[in-house]
Amino acid sequence: MLTEPPRVGVKERAALIPGEILPLFHDTFVRSCEMLEEYVTRLAAAAFRTTGLERVCADAVTVDEAIARAGLVPGIARVPVAWLLATLAARGWIDSEPAAGGPARYRALRSSPELDAASVLAEQTALDASCLPSYRIAALAAERYPAVLRGEITGEQALFDPEGISAWLRYFSNANPLYAVTNAIGAVAAERALPPGGGAILELGGGFGSGAEALLARLEATGRGAEVTSYRLTELVAMFLRRAEKALRARFPGRPLAFGALDINRPFAVGGVAPGSVALVYGVNVVHVAHDLAATLREICSALVEGGALVLAECVRPFPGQPIYVEFAFNLLGAFRDATLVPGWRPNGGFLTPEQWTAALAANGFADIRVFPDIAAIRQDIPQFVVAAISARRA
Repeated sequence: MLTEPPRVGVKERAALIPGEILPLFHDTFVRSCEMLEEYVTRLAAAAFRTTGLERVCADAVTVDEAIARAGLVPGIARVPVAWLLATLAARGWIDSEPAAGGPARYRALRSSPELDAASVLAEQTALDASCLPSYRIAALAAERYPAVLRGEITGEQALFDPEGISAWLRYFSNANPLYAVTNAIGAVAAERALPPGGGAILELGGGFGSGAEALLARLEATGRGAEVTSYRLTELVAMFLRRAEKALRARFPGRPLAFGALDINRPFAVGGVAPGSVALVYGVNVVHVAHDLAATLREICSALVEGGALVLAECVRPFPGQPIYVEFAFNLLGAFRDATLVPGWRPNGGFLTPEQWTAALAANGFADIRVFPDIAAIRQDIPQFVVAAISARRA
């Protein structure tokens, strides 16, 4: 695999990706993304076996039939099993039989290809070992798929035990290129969106602080650091918040930083955020897990000053219903799967398309909505491009 060039070459990328972020998408990065997708798909094939799905798919079955016959818990398994079957069918590793007016049926092949995930991991190690935290999260999820889908443990217990927290710390880091790209794109969009003269910034779900680190560095590099009157990073998990505070205070001494808890599923006033108090609300891979996205967007809109901006750096689904490899681990988490659905713009929990984000924001008090880079213009040529910053202003 290492001898293969990226599927989309340098000239094609230069024509499609804005110049300001184009250096992020060099050959090694693009090849690493492709290899991670291959690795995850091979882990998905392994999970198809370890969860008992391969056995029950000897005959053509629907998703619900497969779950029942494998003894999995429907409320937990439906989203991840549907993703597994659709992903493997898209690769031709299992058969899919669309049914007129009904759900698709899936059948295991009589002879499955040899799918050695370890060989991909070895090649990634040789190519760029700094990407390995993303591989570890995928491997951790694969190990725990059977127990979660059988209801023996929750996805949160599976992925956020001490081993998992250590893995996430390395994953949500600017030292991990496969995650740092989201922070970098978000920082560019947020610096542009910060109103002239600056003001207060509120970050939602700041985790270990890598998103804030990238944005504050960007503001300093563009000469706008002094325009920030306060930067408040919020996070529900106390341990994450402590780590973020320690890292950011050391990295940006003297800056007006504040840290506190805020639940995006509750009124922001509970977390001490007053209406009309912030110039910019920023979030990196967090708002897509809002249980009631409309309510969360309305809270964000209320928190903004007149003309204030929202920037969400997100994993974006290029096309409706398209499974994307990033979902493999996150599908185990109830907060990711379970959401209040809204026809037209919230058809599923988790990641949304550019059009769905645009409609969601327009329906909940926002205008001047932009997606950077323009996924709609990129996705036909690079359907694997799944990161963007969605920005909007309070209407």
